[in-house]
Amino acid sequence: MGEDKLVAKPGEVDFPQGMAGVVARESTKSFVNGQEGKLYYLGIPIEELAKHSTFEETAYLLLNDRLPTTEELSTCTKKLSRHREIPGAVIDFITQAAPNDHPMAILRTAVSMLSAFDSDSQASDAEGLLNQALKVIVKTATIVAAIARARKGKTIITPQPDRSHTENFMHMMFADELDDYYTEVMEAILITHADHGCNASTFTSIVATSSTSDMLSSVVAGIGSLKGPLHGGANERVMIMLDEIGDPKNAEAYITNAVAEKRKIMGFGHRVYKTMDPRASILHEHAKEVVKRAGTERYLQIAEIVQDTMIEKFGQAGIWPNVDFFSGVVMASMGIETALFTPIFAVSRVVGWTAHVLEQRADNRIFRPRFVYTGPDLESKYVPIQDR
Repeated sequence: MGEDKLVAKPGEVDFPQGMAGVVARESTKSFVNGQEGKLYYLGIPIEELAKHSTFEETAYLLLNDRLPTTEELSTCTKKLSRHREIPGAVIDFITQAAPNDHPMAILRTAVSMLSAFDSDSQASDAEGLLNQALKVIVKTATIVAAIARARKGKTIITPQPDRSHTENFMHMMFADELDDYYTEVMEAILITHADHGCNASTFTSIVATSSTSDMLSSVVAGIGSLKGPLHGGANERVMIMLDEIGDPKNAEAYITNAVAEKRKIMGFGHRVYKTMDPRASILHEHAKEVVKRAGTERYLQIAEIVQDTMIEKFGQAGIWPNVDFFSGVVMASMGIETALFTPIFAVSRVVGWTAHVLEQRADNRIFRPRFVYTGPDLESKYVPIQDR
């Protein structure tokens, strides 16, 4: 686009709002086929990974562009477990902030604080960046678990090196007070949320690192983007909607009225998917068992009526359930506070952020798009303050 085309009246120059469809860079990490409802990590269907893989193996896959050997996975797992603990000052901050601040704001600040206690936090070489990725991946889980405990006034639990990542995360949140099946479900949640193409928070992370800023700064940028309700906070609002509906017999009328009033139905529609989000299908299946164990069948009954009503009304228009719709039901049924849904999303997506940061830095060019200028005429005169 020439310089003359970058100066215009509002609405005069066509461009894709929100950069929809604009290619930011090449990537090996994940591919979203929105028309067919498919998601792949390094070419592997998400259904296969959710069924057969582990968080550690999926993290290795995204960070290294291949599945690990047994020895490589063991080494990676040991590295991850070695870095789980967070500094006492970060724990003190979490304890003080938890009663008053938003959990995502606490997470954002706590991750940023980590650099003060790590002499290698400014590493810029490939090995140093990978080590920083591994550290922030595991410490994010520890921070979120600490926030969950602190919000309830409970003692913060120290991570244990002999447990898997997901087992340790659940232990730090609930002190082994949960059904073991819930850990299996959390593993599926963490795997299915780990990466998802060029979403808003991932793009934010690679823009930050394109200036050759450090790994923690890139992750903090991603957290800030994920915090917004149009991205990471949607599953919280799904649960608010289900509570408003209250009873399965109210569900169809609620949706009919909401549609008539042009209110947004949370958990439906996606910028890429034009059919069922495959992650929603995975979590729907888990929800069927979770609600039985938790005695929260009402939530799923309402959700399924809402789903059927919305698909009947809008399925042909490409508006289908997305991952947020059933993830909220699952996590609420496991006893997880709704305010923690987005931080748990970050526990997973930090893998994707760091993987894309590594990819960007291996072939980096700073991002520098342009705005179309639609302000006052160029060469306008400055008016002294006394004459305004």
